[in-house]
Amino acid sequence: MTQELDDKAPLLDHLIELRRRLTYSVVAIMVGFFACYAFAEEVFAFLVAPLKSVAGSHSKMIFTGLHEAFFTYMKVSFYAGLFLTAPFVLWQLWIFIAPGLYKNEKKVFLPFLVMTPVLFFTGATLAYTLVFPLVFKYFLSFSTPSMESLPSVREYLDLVLSLLFAFGIVFEMPVGLLLLIKVRLLSTKALVAKRKYFIVLAFIIAGLLVPPDPFSQVMAAIPLIILYEASIMIGRLLEKDQVEAEVRKEQ
Repeated sequence: MTQELDDKAPLLDHLIELRRRLTYSVVAIMVGFFACYAFAEEVFAFLVAPLKSVAGSHSKMIFTGLHEAFFTYMKVSFYAGLFLTAPFVLWQLWIFIAPGLYKNEKKVFLPFLVMTPVLFFTGATLAYTLVFPLVFKYFLSFSTPSMESLPSVREYLDLVLSLLFAFGIVFEMPVGLLLLIKVRLLSTKALVAKRKYFIVLAFIIAGLLVPPDPFSQVMAAIPLIILYEASIMIGRLLEKDQVEAEVRKEQ
């Protein structure tokens, strides 16, 4: 009976700690939400700027439901707050899992935890600065004298968020590849051998994310290929460190 209580005690402690970290994260996200809601109009204007740069500053957006603009601002505020508080949430995750890791495991996971938001932000920034103008210009090219573009705020926000998250997630590729290399489930030799297949895959992904014109697809595929090559170069350094560590242990 005493042994069972001893076994349950650590589990209960972990659950209490998990609840604490989740509470801190939720509170932080809520604070970020309310802070961003005060600037929801400015944040939405920032997201609309790429469309304005193509369609002209005189262009306007519409909403067909009385509640549509309100919920659009709510959605903008939530995702903006989530984006701002993401580093804090990731830090809470690290505080929770770090005590259960060995020193060498911490050295493995901490850099990847830091790289995750950085690469996501890089992908989202690329989408905003480079892809959005190309996509919007392509879509607006279908306008005719009998068909005028009147984008809905809800549909525009859904499109923008889907592209931002798509590019952010795609740019997480090096994190996954390097982690697999670090735990020796993948090698740089295998990545080099599959390079030609990935180049084809990069253009397929680019074709799914951007308009189907050659220039847009090339501009979207090139960063993916660069990330793949960077993963190979960094992966070789990781493999070299692993070999040197094994040699030192043998000595």
